[in-house]
Amino acid sequence: MLEELRIQNFAVIDRLELRFGAGFNVITGETGAGKSILIDAVELLLGAKADPDYVRAGGERCLIEGLVKLDPQTRPHVMALLQREELVDADNPDDLTLMREIRRRGRSTARINGVSVRSELLAEIGRALFDIHGQSGHLSLLRPRHHIDLLDRYADLLDLRAGLAKLVIELTAAQAEMRALQDDQESLRRRADLLRHEVDEIHAAALESDEEAELLAERHRLTHREQLAALAAEAAQLLNGDDRGAGTAAVDALMGVAAALYKLAQIDRQMADEYDSAESLAQGAQELALTLARYADDTEYDPQRLNELEERLELIRMLKRRHRVDSIEAILAYAERAESELENIEHSDERLADLRQRENELLRQIGDISARLSETRARAGASLSAAVLRELGDLRLERARFEVLLAQAEHPAGCIVGDRRYKFDGAGIDDVEFMLSANPGEPLRPLAKVASGGEAARIMLALKRVLTAADQTPILIFDEVDQGIGGRIGAVVGEKLWSLSLDHQVLCVTHLPQLASYADVHFQAQKALGGAHAATRVSELADDDERVGELAAMLGTSGAAGLQSAREILAAARGRKGAFR
Repeated sequence: MLEELRIQNFAVIDRLELRFGAGFNVITGETGAGKSILIDAVELLLGAKADPDYVRAGGERCLIEGLVKLDPQTRPHVMALLQREELVDADNPDDLTLMREIRRRGRSTARINGVSVRSELLAEIGRALFDIHGQSGHLSLLRPRHHIDLLDRYADLLDLRAGLAKLVIELTAAQAEMRALQDDQESLRRRADLLRHEVDEIHAAALESDEEAELLAERHRLTHREQLAALAAEAAQLLNGDDRGAGTAAVDALMGVAAALYKLAQIDRQMADEYDSAESLAQGAQELALTLARYADDTEYDPQRLNELEERLELIRMLKRRHRVDSIEAILAYAERAESELENIEHSDERLADLRQRENELLRQIGDISARLSETRARAGASLSAAVLRELGDLRLERARFEVLLAQAEHPAGCIVGDRRYKFDGAGIDDVEFMLSANPGEPLRPLAKVASGGEAARIMLALKRVLTAADQTPILIFDEVDQGIGGRIGAVVGEKLWSLSLDHQVLCVTHLPQLASYADVHFQAQKALGGAHAATRVSELADDDERVGELAAMLGTSGAAGLQSAREILAAARGRKGAFR
């Protein structure tokens, strides 16, 4: 629901802040007081074209801001839009702040939850939250593409339609794959040749996932062979001594230590462990000396092996560059994918035959479900038409005619219904449009082309009444709904608008006291003439005396008789509302 509306320097409004209620909100006031200016402000808030002339005389900019509380029905759709644009307020996810700023000079600004956005996004979110009936272009009921959704909600067909949409998505994917297989056989042949060459090349390389590190280590050893041999020989000499006998060899010294400790342990058994340690060190040193000597002897220059290593490493580098990867594991993974794709191409004829069979099955399934949808829509359309005509009769449009038009178009590639084929989409084979003849003798025409002003608003009201459970738009605004109607029908319109507020928030600008008497929240607009410029003031009529006074003024009567008439109108409305509940 629209909780708050704040306006600054807009047309004849210098500063205004309104808090609306959840039910039926009515705005009344004398002609020229600026009631409909509020509707203009909301339209701008919902993305209407910004005009610098809206800026109040003497000001440089106007500001309009609205706070909307999301309800459970519309929250998923609106939240999806907000998440798409990264506009969700994490602290207050159910609150939506819309803002529009218009400058006399320079660009206007639109914001959602404090973030600058395109005005088109305001309009997209506005269509999900608001329907403005009267002079506005926001009317969802005047958009033919919206009619099928309303009819399907009215007929409780959304689950069946969702199942159909899944089949259509599967069919679309199958047909896309078929086109890919059919469109360019030469391209597929070239692709298969390339994949086959790449797979054969990788297989011929006989790569192992961990070999590159081993090859690099071996190459490193070969390129440093002289230094490795010298260091190993030096270490061996230190252990074994050299041929000149200079100094005592480490192995001999350790063996001498072990011999001395052996004698010592024979005398004192407490030194047995020390002897064992010395013996182990001497043997270890002797084995290390032998190992180092062999390592120094085996470290020889092998140019052929070094060349083999360089060639192998270059092959690995080439495969990595060619397939734009950085490891042998990635090369092998690419080979697996290439083999899978190659197998699909080589078996494309069989795949194409399977796809054609599945396409035919899906076209028949889609046709069966579409036919069921059409039959149910036809029955629901007749029921909807009868209900709307009853509502129109109550609204003094008893000579009007209303029908739900269902049309189908044959198509050679369409879904199969019996022995015919029809154009279809995720909603089935039907084009749905609401048709109306507002006056006797006039042919049925599309709803958007028939009526305007107050007549259009009454037609919208009749449709909203019938479709109230089907239409999920939470905020309904009616302007000029009372144009051309009198007091008796005004009471009927008031009751119908109020009944809509049981499932929607309803805002209405009206001149009729009989209509205004049904308000749950009543606002009065007045034009203040003090100061340099006239200004509109809007205030809530908080008690019965204030409401009775405004209703009497709307009746155009004065004195006790006028006040009594106003009280009777208000009491009658309350009685009807109580009986309805």
